[in-house]
Amino acid sequence: MNVHVSVEDSFSGRLMQLLDHVEYRRIECAEDFRDIERLRYRAYKAADVLPVGGARLLDDIDFDDHAYVFGVYYFEELVSTIRLHYVTPDHPVSQSSGVFPDAIDDFLDAGLTLIDPARFAADPQVAAELPVIPYITLRPSIVAAAYFRADRVLQHVRPAHAAFYRRVFYADTIIERRMTEIYGLELNLLATDTHKTGAKLLQRYPFFDSGEHERRLMFGRDGEARLPPLTIRPSARLVAEGYIQGAVSGVHF
Repeated sequence: MNVHVSVEDSFSGRLMQLLDHVEYRRIECAEDFRDIERLRYRAYKAADVLPVGGARLLDDIDFDDHAYVFGVYYFEELVSTIRLHYVTPDHPVSQSSGVFPDAIDDFLDAGLTLIDPARFAADPQVAAELPVIPYITLRPSIVAAAYFRADRVLQHVRPAHAAFYRRVFYADTIIERRMTEIYGLELNLLATDTHKTGAKLLQRYPFFDSGEHERRLMFGRDGEARLPPLTIRPSARLVAEGYIQGAVSGVHF
């Protein structure tokens, strides 16, 4: 037996079991946004990355119509959050463009569409006890790539975290070590090419997979889902067990 494969299968199996206790909530109401702001503050303060000058931890682009803010609930407790932007040539709003405008413009000038995750925050105590929380929290970025059939998933991250994204998400380094004014620290820009690595990623990590119903609940708007459901349960296990069709089709998510 291939030892590497058995280790990956074991890890994927543990994460799949953990997903049974996870729910996602698309944040829409003021009370939930206040919870997200408090979580961001605790996480950024613990990591010593609070914005310079006391900038608010909710900003205008949290409410952009191509923005999707999620709370991640584990055993019904809010443990982490992520904001995703669906970035297109016609709607270029993105967190990454504030630091890497040249690279984002290059992608959009080429006609590509992007998923831009930002505002990752995890409860410091939970993160210490549950080290796989980045996988759970970043999973909606892969679901978004499947729903929107995006060409790239971006990662603007601190240099120390870049290896994780290269290893897990097969991300390519686009720009290294650019200083940010808002946080006063350096960030790298990486990007996952969904056409080249989408199928490979989902085969290696099936807990990132999703069915059409979950994707529509997470990202449907304009009549598809006028009011988002209170919670969204991950569908990866149903896909893996063949009860519903997953996102793998051809070379794309």
